[in-house]
Amino acid sequence: MNRSKGGTGTGTGSGVGLGGVNLGALRSHNTALVLDLLRTAGAEGISRLELAERTGLTPQAVSKITARLREDGLAAEAGRRASTGGKPRTVLRLVPEAGHAVGVHLDRDELTAVLCDLTGAVIAQRRTPLDLGAGAETVVERAVREVEELVAGGGRPGAVLGVGVALPGPLDHRRGVLHRVTGFPEWNGFPLRDVLARRLALPVVVDKDTNAAALGLAVGGAVGSAGGSAGGGSVGGGMASGVGAPANAGSGTSVSGGAASGTTDSGTAASGTAAPTLAGSGTSASGATAPVTAAPVTSTSGAAAPVTSTSGAAAPVTSTSGAAAPVTAASGTTAPVTAASGTTAPVTAASGTTAPVTAASGTTAPVTAATGTTPPVSAATGTTPPIPSAASFAYLHFGAGLGGGLVIGGAVHRGTRTGAGEFGHQVVQLDGPPCGCGNRGCVEALCLAAVARGDLAEAARVLGTAAGNLVALLDVDLVLLGGRTVAAAPETFVRGVAAVLDERARRAGEDAVPVRVAAGGERGVAEGAAQLLLAPLFGRAEG
Repeated sequence: MNRSKGGTGTGTGSGVGLGGVNLGALRSHNTALVLDLLRTAGAEGISRLELAERTGLTPQAVSKITARLREDGLAAEAGRRASTGGKPRTVLRLVPEAGHAVGVHLDRDELTAVLCDLTGAVIAQRRTPLDLGAGAETVVERAVREVEELVAGGGRPGAVLGVGVALPGPLDHRRGVLHRVTGFPEWNGFPLRDVLARRLALPVVVDKDTNAAALGLAVGGAVGSAGGSAGGGSVGGGMASGVGAPANAGSGTSVSGGAASGTTDSGTAASGTAAPTLAGSGTSASGATAPVTAAPVTSTSGAAAPVTSTSGAAAPVTSTSGAAAPVTAASGTTAPVTAASGTTAPVTAASGTTAPVTAASGTTAPVTAATGTTPPVSAATGTTPPIPSAASFAYLHFGAGLGGGLVIGGAVHRGTRTGAGEFGHQVVQLDGPPCGCGNRGCVEALCLAAVARGDLAEAARVLGTAAGNLVALLDVDLVLLGGRTVAAAPETFVRGVAAVLDERARRAGEDAVPVRVAAGGERGVAEGAAQLLLAPLFGRAEG
């Protein structure tokens, strides 16, 4: 098995020390094709003959590739399937627990980290307060500690492919060096990738938070919820792993509600089995969708603890049934989250131990043959809603700041200098209020000012105006909204942005571009960061 080469920092220090393998030999185009089809086939698997038909490879080539994947522990038999003639065909499946990747989201005031298996399903997660302005060394220390504890608490996986880190830009994605982040000039020129790689002894990839989230959505299916009726009806979320109660950003609690600072939340694998104790050295890659279980619980279905935005406005998230799950403060255990009902069992807040997250039926959602993505499943009904075509989309992230990630023709668009998507700093009001970037009248400055006044409708209108400019310039298929500020009032933002886009489309005599709340919830950026390591191994992104 080969170690990382090229675009990742390669650690040599005494960090978590779990191998840092990324299977460079598996980066070949043909192997990536086979791996991705195994990933999207889910637990039901796919036969060698089907692999040959769908890849255009010869049966002999497929047999050689699958033999190597089985030898490396990445593929396994999933049973036999009747054929039209002759003996039944053996079907193969991906082994999700054969390798893992860590995704870290360094937000301005919070760190979120997830451990994902090869399918992109979250096995464990941590969340803790963070001050990005405390200085690079302080932030690096916190990130290293959280990653080490996350991996140690995740069942000691047999191989960790590396760590993807996402944070506000601008930055140089290829070199992993930060530029002047608005409000944090001390980060300018800091070689974050190489510093973390040395400390963790693992390959590290660094990207903007919005690009990471966009990548996760592109691999997992660029769909979200309408947050209401705007933009043509509701479309359910796409990531396959369940989550419990998103906690207050300042509390240091885990996403599932365990209260000890940065506690770990273990969940079941996508097939409905317990989180694996990952032995062995077989490693490889992933897409952002797990072999999707029938009713994933997302951060909008069953979260109890309120999420506090930068403006101080609490945004309690309720379950599909409308009932928020109670949080208790004594026993120290977290009751399991059940995906079928959309409700969350009581969450406690002392010891930091958590019970597993389960998914109801354990069945796998159908795979769309044309795109290779897995349709999402509604947590409320168990049905798969229609998915809008989204080969190109814009992901707009509104949290403590405002940024954008662009997917054009199915690939993340970073630009020549990897600086594309600085959406928040387009000027929409000449001589407007000053922005931290040095300009005046930036979208970010206007939106944050409206939020500070408590006028979310105005913030949505301004955001819609800027989104309309982006749609007119790039002709994208879909606009996805994410971030804590959007999560505080999703219907307000979807309606406000869609109203602007609909009016522009009406005047131009065109169909309106749909507006959705992005799947993945508050950990969507962290999950996308894990895809910085996983997606290239399936041929879903550049390595």
